[in-house]
Amino acid sequence: MLIESGGNVRAHVWVTGKVQGVFFRTHVRTQAKLIGLKGWVMNLDDGKVEAVFEGDRDSIDEILEFCKKGPEGSVVDNIEVKWEKITGSFTEFVIRYKEDL
Repeated sequence: MLIESGGNVRAHVWVTGKVQGVFFRTHVRTQAKLIGLKGWVMNLDDGKVEAVFEGDRDSIDEILEFCKKGPEGSVVDNIEVKWEKITGSFTEFVIRYKEDL
């Protein structure tokens, strides 16, 4: 895991299961904003949800626990986490759409 000054970290996450069509991204965005994380979340064409979270380690751990369960109606089969070098380039937490990339 890569940690920058101030103890902030970056987690790149892929969530597999029934995670599209159940407001997974909306719930992740709400939770991330509540705990002060920056980054993004988006649906992938293969049915996964991808997200990047930047913030303090405790908040990252909290959002990862949320992603392991998901909101009501979702069924999470797997979560893959890759720790990356923090960029600090995000100003908020948003839902991304592939059309906008």
